[in-house]
Amino acid sequence: MATFAKATFNTATYAVIRPTYPEQLYQFIFQYHDKTGRARWDKAIDLGCGTGQVTTELTRFKHVYGIDPSQGMIDTCERVATKKWHPMELTFMKGSAEDLSQFKDQSVDMVVAGQAVHWFDYARLWPELARVLRPNGTFAFWGYSEFRFAKYPSLTPMIREYAQGKDPKTSLGPHWQQPGRQILDNHLFDIPQPPESKFKDWQHIKFTGSYYPKIADARPVILKRTLTWEGLESYLRTFSSLHTFHEQNPEDAAKKDIGEGDIVQRTITSLKGGIKAVGRNPDEDIDIEWPLALIMARRK
Repeated sequence: MATFAKATFNTATYAVIRPTYPEQLYQFIFQYHDKTGRARWDKAIDLGCGTGQVTTELTRFKHVYGIDPSQGMIDTCERVATKKWHPMELTFMKGSAEDLSQFKDQSVDMVVAGQAVHWFDYARLWPELARVLRPNGTFAFWGYSEFRFAKYPSLTPMIREYAQGKDPKTSLGPHWQQPGRQILDNHLFDIPQPPESKFKDWQHIKFTGSYYPKIADARPVILKRTLTWEGLESYLRTFSSLHTFHEQNPEDAAKKDIGEGDIVQRTITSLKGGIKAVGRNPDEDIDIEWPLALIMARRK
């Protein structure tokens, strides 16, 4: 997560172009929380809140706290999210997921994390969640893996080479912070389950569609977005690995908008070529899907 904390990271672009989670996901989580009939809706925490995208959707709670280790992200939250009306009280603060000392024991009803789940130290996080969650309180963590072109599966090898290739000069693969990226691409299977003495009703839901045939209990993909090619380029530029790639390969960053362009623009050109190769118009808007995994449990 260190990349997002750097002053050079563009949090404004990150806030605008990252995929927005569907209402279906939030309702799925809320229904799980409410299933026992003893759930409360007073206080929720969004860990690794980023620009506040998830924080502002937790509208069923009276008070929602967004916590992130990046001051830049918190500044964006306070500049953007708090300017809009929300039915709940919002508080944003800089801090880590593993230290929730500002919250009393058994004082929180739900803890969520969207696309931050791969950064946590679970040896420290599970005890902290067990302390702050009320009985029957819920945690729900989710993350999405590598994007896919819904209509063009033939482009998947190009996407994989761009994002997961081995050559540090031609791919972002070696520039991801690990094991974080691997946790996302493995659909959260690598995250240790919380202790059974403290938590119950564990669920691991995979909204991965047909992209990963080895996942037998996969559900349809729910995270989707139609983008222009300019929008896709902006999305690719939010990758933390690209930020690191350009730090280590400044000569590539200098090629942006010149000739064939930098690694992002060259990848866009290759993807368009792949669409043209199957006889389709490469200038049309594109449907993007992200396989998403969700883990949940409730406090005993």
